[in-house]
Amino acid sequence: MATFPETQAAVGAHPGRCTAPVLIVAHPGHELRILGWLEQARPLVCVLTDGSGSSGEGRLDSTTRVLRHTRSDAGGVYGRMSDRDVYSALLEHDHDRFLRLADDLAETLLAHQADCVVGDAIEGFNPSHDVCRLVINAAVRMVSRERQGPLPSYDYLLVGPPSQCPEHLRHGAFTLELDDVALGRKLEAARGYPELAAEVDAALARFGLEPFRTECLRPSDPMERYGWDPREVPYYERYGEERVAAGVYRYVLRFREHVLPLADALWTHSERNG
Repeated sequence: MATFPETQAAVGAHPGRCTAPVLIVAHPGHELRILGWLEQARPLVCVLTDGSGSSGEGRLDSTTRVLRHTRSDAGGVYGRMSDRDVYSALLEHDHDRFLRLADDLAETLLAHQADCVVGDAIEGFNPSHDVCRLVINAAVRMVSRERQGPLPSYDYLLVGPPSQCPEHLRHGAFTLELDDVALGRKLEAARGYPELAAEVDAALARFGLEPFRTECLRPSDPMERYGWDPREVPYYERYGEERVAAGVYRYVLRFREHVLPLADALWTHSERNG
C-alpha cells in the first residue's frame, strides 16, 4: 500500500488527512498523475472539459472507469465544456462562461463540505490547464469568504517532473511515495486509458517510470491573481504561432490578450460574490 508520511508539512488539513477532498481538473485523464492519492483519498472529482481536443472525440468514459476502480465519485461539473468551447470563449472574451463555472464549483465545494481542494497547476503549457487553476482559485476564494476561513488548496504538475517542488513550497507540500504494487496499478491504469496512449508513452520516454512513484501535491495560493509572469511567453503561444503559420489555426491564443483579462474578471467576480 502507499503510505502517507508524517512530516512537519503534513499537519492540519492536507491531502492525506482530509475527509472530504475535491479534485478539480481541466481534462479527463489528469487524475492518472496522482492515482495513488486518488486510491487513498477517494475525492469528489470535477472535470471542466470533455477532453475532446481538436478531434472532437471526448474521453470522459475512460475517466469514469478510473473513478469507478478507485471508488471515487464524479461531481456535478463533469465535462461541462469542450476544448473548442474553452478556446472560443477565451478568444472572444466570453468570460461569463468561466464565471458561471467558478460559481458552480464554489457551490459544489460548499455542498460537499470540502476540506481540501487539489487541481491542475499553472505551467504555461496548455491554456485550459492554466484556466482551470484560475477558476479553482476563484471558487476557493468565494468559499473561504463564505466560511470565514481558508480552504486548503493544492496543485500538481501535469507536464513537469512529477516530484518537482520549489524550495519555498516544500515545507507545506504533501508527498506520497508509492510502493511497487501501487506503482504497478498506476502504470496499468495509464496503459488502460486508450485515448492517452501517445501521451503516456511520451511521458515514460521523457522521465522513465521511477519518477511517477512520487506524487507531490504542492500548496497553491488562491490569492495568486495570475499565476504567470506577464513578461514571460508561455509555450502555448509559441505552439499557436507555429500552427497558425502552418495554416492549422486561424488565431494565436495569448496570455496577455486572452488569459490575463479572464484572470482579472475572475478576481473581480470572486471579490463581489464571496
